[in-house]
Amino acid sequence: MKYDRILIRYGELSTKGKNRNHFITHLKRNIRGVLKEFKDISIQGGHDRMFILLNGEDSEPIMEELSKVFGIQSFSLAVKTEKQIEEMKEVGLTLVKQLYHEGATFKVSTRRGDKSFELDTNDINQAIGAYILTNLEGIKVNVKNPDINLIVDVRSDGVYMSSEIIRGAGGLPVGSSGKAMLMLSGGIDSPVAGYLTMKRGVKVEAVHFHSPPFTSERAKQKAIDLAQKMAGYNGFVKMHVVPFTKIQEIIHKQIPEGYSMTATRRMMLRITDEIRRMNNGLAIVTGESLGQVASQTLESMIAINDVTATPILRPLISMDKLEIIDIAKQIDTFEISNLPYEDCCTIFTPPAPKTRPKLDKMQYFESKVDFESLIQEAVQNVETIIVSSENKSREDAFSDLL
Repeated sequence: MKYDRILIRYGELSTKGKNRNHFITHLKRNIRGVLKEFKDISIQGGHDRMFILLNGEDSEPIMEELSKVFGIQSFSLAVKTEKQIEEMKEVGLTLVKQLYHEGATFKVSTRRGDKSFELDTNDINQAIGAYILTNLEGIKVNVKNPDINLIVDVRSDGVYMSSEIIRGAGGLPVGSSGKAMLMLSGGIDSPVAGYLTMKRGVKVEAVHFHSPPFTSERAKQKAIDLAQKMAGYNGFVKMHVVPFTKIQEIIHKQIPEGYSMTATRRMMLRITDEIRRMNNGLAIVTGESLGQVASQTLESMIAINDVTATPILRPLISMDKLEIIDIAKQIDTFEISNLPYEDCCTIFTPPAPKTRPKLDKMQYFESKVDFESLIQEAVQNVETIIVSSENKSREDAFSDLL
């Protein structure tokens, strides 16, 4: 018997009450986006379940894509039957036979969403279980740790039978919690911060600072490659590449050395906030972890945050480096981040940056330079590209359509 559909379970979305449709709509849109290459499938979104009708498409690559979609608690290959116990027995036996090997054990797990069905949960388990024991020689029951778990889901429109539950990515559908700008460097931390933010339903656009000739095209491509990995969780990432050379040179020449790192971060935040405003974002995301480097002390954060009232999301703030690396490996960004190409956060790095910068001093030093005109010039010359999960990048000629 060939499975004809994939059953998707929502998990956290089930607790959203009257707002559930909002989240389901985003989930369905995101699933349709990552599965757009599979032309024959159809998607049916229900109140507490979603189904992908395969219509002959290969289930393996579809399930691989689904494993990255936030908002899915779990999913299973399934077969739909009529609400007839005899048909349920036959289908159950066929599914278990397909997985059976010598010495294998099984159990039947029934969920009866349709309370009007003539048999209760125990009756269904016993009826199907007894039929399998009678017709499949050698198989035994093990209700605690079976090799095969036959799942029977009795719904109002039919019975869905499956034999394996695959864990999904969890979280909330990307886009259901609004949009934010991710400050994406070439390092380990910011892609992880972007991943965790997307997992809470926030759509991210990346802002990358590029300072040629101090940073190379290879460094820029490294950031694009990181964005491509993140695009795998939502189909594409809109990426804004900011020309930052002139501002960094001015900071290097005119801001006292100990405050140059703080000034650099303040300028990056001001530019990112301007791009956020122009693209209707609601927050800014950074990969900061408290105490990791000089610009990530609480005093530094106060001095840097001073330039905006926009919410700054720092999903890594309490993590240590090893925890961050574990996630980077899990989402396949670690090796890219480790490539030895410089980025603008590491050039002009002072030997002794202030770890407790004074806000009034910082404001005084900046007041001596017309940074506003430099910021507007940088924003006007931003290069915006769309990075998709299939193609690394393409020009933003059609970005307004997205």
